Amino acid sequence: MVERGLSFPGAAFVRDPRIDEYIESLPTWQQAICREVRALVHAAEPELTETIKRTKLPYFVLEGNVCALLAAKDHVNVFLYDGAIVPDPDGIITAGHENKTARTVAVRQGERINAPALTTMFRAIIANNRAGGWRKVKRQG
Repeated sequence: MVERGLSFPGAAFVRDPRIDEYIESLPTWQQAICREVRALVHAAEPELTETIKRTKLPYFVLEGNVCALLAAKDHVNVFLYDGAIVPDPDGIITAGHENKTARTVAVRQGERINAPALTTMFRAIIANNRAGGWRKVKRQG
């Protein structure tokens, strides 16, 4: 199924119905966050695909993991699979600063997503994936 991105007119992407089910099972405020992140990552790169990994978690991939969503009790985690090498000049990373695989942007009810900063990070992760993945990029750097 193809759906127009919610926050980004003209952005079309192929939806995985399992991700729709995951999002629809959440409280309304978490649904809104997940839908916005989903639209942002697809707008960052139309070739990106979505799938379910680890039994039930939404993942967004292109030549490797780009990000994943995990709704917690009082926030939604957006896991960025960047090996901690993508710059974060806006300070949106909330956890995992020293993590060797993924860092986290936690979004709580009522908070706004810094869409430009997150989109920039998505694009950098995708570029690194296309260059062989963050592990390879890190070794070359």
